[in-house]
Amino acid sequence: MAKLKINGVEHDVALEDDAPLLWALRDALGLTGTKFGCGIASCGACTVLVDGQPTRCCVMPIAALAGKEIHTIEGAAARKPYAAVRDAWIAEQVPQCGYCQPGMVMATVGLLEANPNPSDADIDAAITNVCRCGTYPAIRKAIHRAAAALKGSG
Repeated sequence: MAKLKINGVEHDVALEDDAPLLWALRDALGLTGTKFGCGIASCGACTVLVDGQPTRCCVMPIAALAGKEIHTIEGAAARKPYAAVRDAWIAEQVPQCGYCQPGMVMATVGLLEANPNPSDADIDAAITNVCRCGTYPAIRKAIHRAAAALKGSG
């Protein structure tokens, strides 16, 4: 039995220690906003924040998460950059099919918490999530828009 702190709430999860966090979130806790994409930590659809760091949870064993703070898309509103990211995503019309968006948004929230004024190179280095619809130019514009909004909100 693992004890996980997710979106500020402690949960007892009855799974094997080597079970991926993604299965704990989706299957054991019903938090289905985090998506399964590739299963090998390559695409980023499963990105959550672990102690503020974007983490691909499809390969992260729950045993490695004791005492860590986990935030999913369901708890993203508690993170300061979230509202600016959400508004920028809408303004730039980022989502197409939307499947990758929870992971993309969480990666962006993590980026803006660590670097509130990222350059294009910073975005390229931090946002390695895959968008099958190819909305990368809109994503970049949205990240810059969100950063500007955060800067303006002081």
